[in-house]
Amino acid sequence: MQSTRGHIVILVENLPVPFDRRVWMESLALTEAGYRVSVISPQPVDDPRERLTLEGVTIYRYPQPAPTESKLSFVREFAYCYWQTRRLLARIWREERFDVIQTCNPPDTFWHLARPYKRRGVRFVFDHHDLCPELYESKFQRRDLLYKAMCWLERKQFQTADAVIATNESYKRVAMDRGGKRAEDVTVVRSGPMLSRFCRCDPDLSLRRGRQYLVVYLGVMGPQDGVDYALRAIGHSRDLGLSDASFAFIGGGDEFDKMVRLSSQLGLDDCVHFTGRISDDDLQRYLSTADLGIAPDPKNPLNDVSTMNKIVEYMAMGIPIVSFDLLESRYSAADAAVYVQGDDERKMAEAIIELLRDPQRRREMGDRGRLRVERELSWDHSREVLVHFYDRLLRADSVSLSTCTTEGTVTCT
Repeated sequence: MQSTRGHIVILVENLPVPFDRRVWMESLALTEAGYRVSVISPQPVDDPRERLTLEGVTIYRYPQPAPTESKLSFVREFAYCYWQTRRLLARIWREERFDVIQTCNPPDTFWHLARPYKRRGVRFVFDHHDLCPELYESKFQRRDLLYKAMCWLERKQFQTADAVIATNESYKRVAMDRGGKRAEDVTVVRSGPMLSRFCRCDPDLSLRRGRQYLVVYLGVMGPQDGVDYALRAIGHSRDLGLSDASFAFIGGGDEFDKMVRLSSQLGLDDCVHFTGRISDDDLQRYLSTADLGIAPDPKNPLNDVSTMNKIVEYMAMGIPIVSFDLLESRYSAADAAVYVQGDDERKMAEAIIELLRDPQRRREMGDRGRLRVERELSWDHSREVLVHFYDRLLRADSVSLSTCTTEGTVTCT
């Protein structure tokens, strides 16, 4: 089906679509606004379909690479995904021309794919999800030659981009200071939750597994996500006398199996449960039952300036939060969270116990969080910003093309 508003191809490597919630919400928002949207992403492990259409969005997929465990496998994963994405991008171009390539990092390699299409009039948009140099540093604990290569790739991504979408004001500053972009070329589109998806239902007390309280962790489990900090904090809470709370870790990632083993090593199998990825209905049941949400992402150059989706999703469900003290987490949660200084696992355990013992405070924090999401941080607000961004971007191209067509002396570049 041809769109009168334009065809946008979104490239994503980090997660399969529709499991990448930000990319999926962007895709639906643009489709509902009248744009044609195609997405290239890895396949989920349990779904081998290479092409499918969901809610008007066409998804092209390739088999996932193996998880990275070394610098060599890290490079190999980038190369594999680059060539798979290049192949599918060429296929889409043959089937139906597109107007925009939007790349969602990591990685920062897809600027190279966009260059030949830019010469054909296609616009290139960088949707800046992660600081890849800092992501590499947090994963491998080094600033070596490959780290410097990441910095170079990031610069090329910014230089090639006609416009940048930043997830928060901190990332906008990076685009301007490190990427050399003008303020007017960077638009902040926050990763807010879709309120229609985050509605409370009746609690399912069976999820507490025979205990009085349920504490949840929701999100990806990678090296930088701090799940190991959370598990050690739970160990401390047990040592401090907490015996009536069950802990559910919801989500998957490269560190999932390692975290399951760590939980067993810490003797937490009786109170910690790993769900893996779950359906939206199951997620609603867990979040409607939870008494507390934890955000154990440790303070580092990446996490400090990154917006944690889990924080805003807890808030959308009226769940109070215990978080390590991060700049952007403070901006998102404000007074809906208790902040633990210095990545101190024992103090996180103390904060968890203190909040579980204070139901009125939990209720007040949860109400304030939900209200903040409704007023400022929901996807309903971000959606309007995103659609306006694309309307403005493609309208400018349309005006330029009209000028070139009607004024024969004008040189088009």
